[in-house]
Amino acid sequence: MKKILCLVLSLALLLGCTALAEEAATGLQRDLVILFTSDAHCGIAQGWGYAGLYAVKEGLSSQYNVLLVDDGDAIQGEPIGTMTTGEAIINIMNTVGYDVAIPGNHEFDYGVDRFLELTQKANFPYISCNFNKEGELIFPPYVIKEVDGVKIAFVGITTPMTLRTSTPKYFMNEAGEFIYGFLQDESGEKVYAAVQKAVDDARAEGAEYVIALAHLGNETESIPWTYSDVLSNTNGIDALLDGHSHDTDQVIMKNKDGEDVVRSACGTKLAHIGALTITVDGQISSKLYSWDQDMAAPAMMNLQNAAADAVAAESDVLSEKLKEVVATSTVELYIHDPEAQTEDGKPVRIIRNAETNLGDLCADAYLDQSGGADIAFVNGGGIRVPIAKGDITLNDILKVHPFGNSLTVIRVTGQQVLDALEWSVHVMPGEFGGFDQVAGITFEVNASIPSPCVQDEDGMFVKVDDSMARRVRNVLVAGKPLDPAASYTLVSHDYQLLNKGDGYTMFEGCEVLQESVKLDNQVLIDYITGTLNGLVGEGYEDPYGEGRIVSVGPEE
Repeated sequence: MKKILCLVLSLALLLGCTALAEEAATGLQRDLVILFTSDAHCGIAQGWGYAGLYAVKEGLSSQYNVLLVDDGDAIQGEPIGTMTTGEAIINIMNTVGYDVAIPGNHEFDYGVDRFLELTQKANFPYISCNFNKEGELIFPPYVIKEVDGVKIAFVGITTPMTLRTSTPKYFMNEAGEFIYGFLQDESGEKVYAAVQKAVDDARAEGAEYVIALAHLGNETESIPWTYSDVLSNTNGIDALLDGHSHDTDQVIMKNKDGEDVVRSACGTKLAHIGALTITVDGQISSKLYSWDQDMAAPAMMNLQNAAADAVAAESDVLSEKLKEVVATSTVELYIHDPEAQTEDGKPVRIIRNAETNLGDLCADAYLDQSGGADIAFVNGGGIRVPIAKGDITLNDILKVHPFGNSLTVIRVTGQQVLDALEWSVHVMPGEFGGFDQVAGITFEVNASIPSPCVQDEDGMFVKVDDSMARRVRNVLVAGKPLDPAASYTLVSHDYQLLNKGDGYTMFEGCEVLQESVKLDNQVLIDYITGTLNGLVGEGYEDPYGEGRIVSVGPEE
C-alpha cells in the first residue's frame, strides 16, 4: 500500500513539474522590444530615415524579440506623399516590415476612400477602436501578436480631432452630413468606453499585455481626448505609445485604478525611434533612440539595405512624377512686374506689396479648398516663383509653395480682419513678406499716409493706433461692407494664423475650425487640377490681378 501511495505521489510530482515546465515555456524566452514610430510625415530620409530604422530593427533582432508599429501621420507631409497620394510611403513601410499601424489625422488628407485603398496595399493591419462609419468600426479595434507563445494585444486609438485637422468634407456624404466619425463627444466618454471595451475583449482573448497605439497627444486643445484623459479614465492598459503632438515625453502616470502606466512618444520626422521593452520577468520600460546629427543617418553611414533600396526606388518614381504635365495655363502668372525693371535690368518683384494674378490664384485655391470660408489670405513671401504660360508640371506647382505650411481655418471678428489688413500693408510701398494676397474680400489702401500699426521690439504686431488714420478703407466681403462686430471665417495657413508668422498676433485665441489640414502645395495642386480642371486662364488674364487690392491717394 505504501509503495502504491509513493508511486502515486511520485507520478503527481512528475506531472506537476511537467505542468510547471510547460507554463514556463509559454513565457517570453527573450526580452521583447516594441519599436515604434509616429508622425514621420514622409521624412523618409530624415533623422534615422527608414533605412536607419530598418538597420536598428535588424540589429536588435539578433538579441531580442522585436515588433515594429506606427502611431500614425506617416503618409503625408512631403512631396513624395502628395505626389503619390501616400502610396510611396506604404511601399516603404512594407519593406521595413511593420507589424501594426493606426491612422493618424493626416492619413485622411487624400480622402477616406484613398486611405482605405492604401490599407489594402499594406502588408500590415491598421487598427482603431473608434474610427467608424455610421457607428460601424472600419478597422478591428485591436490585434493580438504572439511572441514566444505570449499574447501581446495592440489597441488602436485615433484622435477625434481628426474631423477638424483633416478636411471635414472628406468625412461627409453629398448632403454635407458626417457619416464617418471618431466617437467624438464633449465629455470624451464614448472614446473611453470604446478603449475600455477593446482592452477588456483583448484580455478575455488571452492577452497577457495590452499596448495602446494612440494618436492623441498632449495638447490642451485636444482635451478631453489627450493620452492623459484616456489613461485616467480606463484600466488594463500596460503602456501607451503616442503621437500627434510631436513631443518626446516619457511619462509614467496612474490609470483609473491608480496603477502605473508607461506613456511614450517619439517626436516627428524619424528624429527618434521609440523603444518599449517588456523583459522576460514582466518589467516594462520605454526609451528613445535619438539621431541628432546634422546629416541624416542613411547618408552619414551610407546605409545599404532593403529599406534604402525602397527609398531610392520611390524617390526615382517621384522624380518622374514631378515632370508630369498636369495642367495648362493660357496666361503668364506673375510675382514680378511684367514691365518694370531695376537699374541693373532685373525684374521688380511686386508679390510682396501689390496684387498679382498668381497671388489671386493662390488665394482662390485656399478659399476653394477650405470648403466655405468667407475670406482667404496668403502671404506674398510664401509665393516664391512664377508659373509660365503653357504646360504646368507638378514640379512647377510645388516650387510656388516650398515651405510646407498647411491650410487652417479660424473664426475671426471683422475688427481682427481690419487689423490684419493694416498689418499686411504697413510697409507699403516697401516689400513685406507678410503682405497678403486675398480672396473673398476687396479693399483700398492709401500708402501715402503713415502706418498706424504699433509693433514691439521683435517686429510683432501690437495694435493699431486709433489716434491715427488707417491706410485701409472700403473693405468689402463678398461685395458687402465688412462689419467690425460681425463674425467671419478666415482661411490661410498655420504659419500666419496659428504661429504668428510675419508678426500676425491679432489672431491669437481665435476659435480654430480646421487646423493644418493639407499642405499649401497640395491646396494649389487640388485647385488647379480639380476645380479648374487643369486649365488656368479665365479670370487671371491681368498680371496685376482682378482689382482686389486697390491703391489710392488721399484725394481719391
